[in-house]
Amino acid sequence: MDILNFLRIFLLTLLFAGTAAHADDDATDPFLWLEEIEGERALDWVRAQNAHSQAALQADPRFPAMHAEARAILTSKERIAYGEIHAGHVYNYWQDDQAVRGLWRRADLKSYRAGKPRWEILIDLDRLAGAEGENWIHGDIECLAPAYIHCMVELSRGGKDAGVWREFDTKAKRFVENGFFLPEAKSAVSWLDADTLLVGTDRGAGTLTTSGYPRTAVRWSRDTALAEAPVILEGETTDVSAQVFAEQESGRAHVFGLRTPSFFERLYSYQKPDGKFAPLPLPRNADYEGVLGGRAIFVLRETWQHRNGTYPQGTVIAYDPAADTAELVFAAAENQSIEEVGVGEASLVIVYLEDVVGRATRFTRHPASGHWRRADIALPDKGTVSLVSAGGGTDEALVSFESLTVPGSLYYVPAENRSQRIATTPAFYDAADVAVEQRFATSPDGMRIPYFVMGRKEVLSAGNAPTVQYGYGGFLAATLPLYYDDPARPQHGALAGKLWVSRGGVLVLSNIRGGSEYGPRWHEAALKEHRQRSFDDFIAISEDLIRSGLTSKKKLGAFGRSNGGLLMGALLTQRPELYAALDIGVPLFDMKRYNKLLAGASWMGEYGDPDSPEEWVFISRYSPYQNLRAGQPYPLIFCYTSTKDDRVHPGHARKAIAALAALGYPYYYYENIEGGHGGTANQDQLAYRTALEYAYFAKMLMPE
Repeated sequence: MDILNFLRIFLLTLLFAGTAAHADDDATDPFLWLEEIEGERALDWVRAQNAHSQAALQADPRFPAMHAEARAILTSKERIAYGEIHAGHVYNYWQDDQAVRGLWRRADLKSYRAGKPRWEILIDLDRLAGAEGENWIHGDIECLAPAYIHCMVELSRGGKDAGVWREFDTKAKRFVENGFFLPEAKSAVSWLDADTLLVGTDRGAGTLTTSGYPRTAVRWSRDTALAEAPVILEGETTDVSAQVFAEQESGRAHVFGLRTPSFFERLYSYQKPDGKFAPLPLPRNADYEGVLGGRAIFVLRETWQHRNGTYPQGTVIAYDPAADTAELVFAAAENQSIEEVGVGEASLVIVYLEDVVGRATRFTRHPASGHWRRADIALPDKGTVSLVSAGGGTDEALVSFESLTVPGSLYYVPAENRSQRIATTPAFYDAADVAVEQRFATSPDGMRIPYFVMGRKEVLSAGNAPTVQYGYGGFLAATLPLYYDDPARPQHGALAGKLWVSRGGVLVLSNIRGGSEYGPRWHEAALKEHRQRSFDDFIAISEDLIRSGLTSKKKLGAFGRSNGGLLMGALLTQRPELYAALDIGVPLFDMKRYNKLLAGASWMGEYGDPDSPEEWVFISRYSPYQNLRAGQPYPLIFCYTSTKDDRVHPGHARKAIAALAALGYPYYYYENIEGGHGGTANQDQLAYRTALEYAYFAKMLMPE
């Protein structure tokens, strides 16, 4: 019956084939009804698509084994339990085959360092969801430092960005009866003290921006109504958001205001003793990291001139709001990019990239001279370094190392920097004969673009291999060679190694412009009118793979999600003959309307304003939805999204498929009914979708 329903709806969409399915305005878009997220007609359409595509992909004989392999990796109890150090404990969120929704738990630092953590469960999400009859998914947690007893816990229905916030007591290990409570919204929460919260949330008309985030921030005292809380900061309706947050240091709360005019612009202010907020003279493109010794730590994403000093783009600075002075901590070189900064009790731990290879170092300020002294942290080479924990009222840090072939290891790094490996992930696939190479392609404008190639040695040497190329290229996010990250992605070494490389496939990671691989300049090079550079970089790598003989057009596939889904849409419409398969996840696709859908308005700093005639000129050249055409050599694509994605509207993916159907193209489509922007709500769902993705690639690139 589902297949018949699918055929009926498919024939109905064909009636629109004579209409401009990729029209430039709403009046001529025949698929606007698919933007009604929970509409009965739209959900009937979704179910029909799912029934057809799931049956087809699950019928591949390799799917069952892939599904079992992905589930075993994603629910393995042998994974490292990464956590953050707070008040002598390590706090961890954990999911496996039994804790499907997850556990929020903690262990004392001593047992954790010894490799035998004594866990005590604080919240069992499965039990809580069952008891309350809610589809609760783990969200953010904000606790009051340094004791870490008073916490606000976010619970999301189905994995949406919007969540409910409830007060939790880690000493009593229970939710606080009649404690602080915020109904479902995209809220910002920070503790000022044990009885006061700084809150930005939906409080009714006029309190949200056009992007759907808080426009006002209030100071909310315990046992008072939220509606009565005084407003202490306001932003503009056109801002992405506005919020106030407190940083606890040595018994003092430093209170900052933050307005975000666009996705990357930041307007910081500092609360003076009289309660008023004084603007900080920082450039708009700067990221706050914490407070150390009364100085606010920032990463500058643009060059800053201040009091006769010049602080370059890609620099860590320490700014004293009382004296209005700044100190240079660390300036990244041309081939480096600052990725993470951890603020401890008396030092900073900085993780950075050097030609996309991870490094870590510690900086300590000399109290007399004001100079910052550097001490590198000894870690393995040629992989990815991540800062797991730094701060929490201590200079103890947790740092991880991994690569596409080397399972993750966790290192305990005390203040004196003598790193100690305390945990290692087991190997999830046999990498004995697997090689990883870093190569460079040349983009049309002459820029050298790095990329990683992973495959069995005999496969790489033989050439003409089934190859999948991953890319993202946006929002200052680097594409890194990870073994396993939580949440795991199909391009990570463990999943790709087991499901794809072990079967004779090759994985390629593309470090295209738009990310942060070489700092802010790498990102800025692909902003707005320069977006095509990101697509050109990816295509240049694809052509380099073919030219080298590693693969061929008939065996090359590509995949990406979110902004990477937009990239896949651009490849589909610009160079369809170059790819035999495209896996398009939770994508942006209709760039004419993206700023009107959910959080889309917040991304105009990345893409531009489609309502501006001048900016629509360059956006329209690559917007996939508007550039779909009949009679093109489009590959049979696989596209997926989530009904509960309240960040990138599922209408993008739905309309893309409906337009392709109207133009007569075949496709596969899968929409998970829950899962938020990640597309899945738990590891079981993620294992299933990952298996669908690799079964699709096997079907298209490895015909039996």
